[in-house]
Amino acid sequence: MWLYLAAVLAGLYLLRRWHRERQTVLGLSEKYVLITGCDSGFGHLLARQLDARGMPVLAACLTPTGAAQLRAAASPRLQTVLLDVTSSQSIATTAAWVQECVGDRGLWGLVNNAGIAIPTAPNEWLTKEDFVKVLDVNLLGLIEVTLSLLPLVRRARGRVVNVASVMGRLACFGGGYCISKFGVEAFSDSLRLEMRNFRVKVSVIEPGYFKTHITTVENLQKNILSIWEKVPEEIKASYGENYLKRCLALLRRLQKTVASDLTPVTDCMEHALTSRYPRHRYSAGWDAKLRYIPLSYLPSALTDAVFGRFYPKPTQGA
Repeated sequence: MWLYLAAVLAGLYLLRRWHRERQTVLGLSEKYVLITGCDSGFGHLLARQLDARGMPVLAACLTPTGAAQLRAAASPRLQTVLLDVTSSQSIATTAAWVQECVGDRGLWGLVNNAGIAIPTAPNEWLTKEDFVKVLDVNLLGLIEVTLSLLPLVRRARGRVVNVASVMGRLACFGGGYCISKFGVEAFSDSLRLEMRNFRVKVSVIEPGYFKTHITTVENLQKNILSIWEKVPEEIKASYGENYLKRCLALLRRLQKTVASDLTPVTDCMEHALTSRYPRHRYSAGWDAKLRYIPLSYLPSALTDAVFGRFYPKPTQGA
């Protein structure tokens, strides 16, 4: 009897949730959205996706080539701007341009998508500057862009969508990437609480392993080899050449599991922007849902044991 009642209640809860999540906001054709990192990957696809839906898209690209390619693939309604999220001057110029575009209606959506993963390597191989390079883009740049545009988002009672990662829930490799994504999670949580009374909703996207420019195995391998060349000889001796070779082999194995279809991620972003009841967090990809997110809830000793099975062993390790 109790099991039957629990099943009925669970079914009603899921039905209610499904009904709520299908409800969209009105007037999407008048709601401006700014997306960073639109040269390629998630940002490029989301810009085209929202443009096809009739929303006015302001696409921020790092390079003129990326902006031109996006404009060629979209409708005349889509507008582009060049933005370097590590430059305060570039961010200020973009914020002023957005103000001119949106006017008194404000900015409905801000999607902080720009990000990099390189340099990445075992932590001991890296320098402070290696960490700073990634943090400047993935975390500090995201924060400055958000703070610069938040008054416009508040005016529209709109949405902030921050792209984190499953690596913002548990870290399994060195460098600034995981650190930055943990930071994005924390910033998003505090911002969501602060914006509640302004009726601004904040969502976090946590993608798994998808095929984008930053996950290209050739780029990651070149990065590892370049860093290895600069590592002091004492550290090289501690880790050994076999450690390096196994790191490269691990990257090749991971590449076989990468998802080439990016729409699970951009669909989550679109839902966060267009649903009347967006989620606080979206896990995109089966590896995120079935592997990384569940692992993040386990005791650290267990996650260490799981990841330790795949980690290369250093020459002078205990």
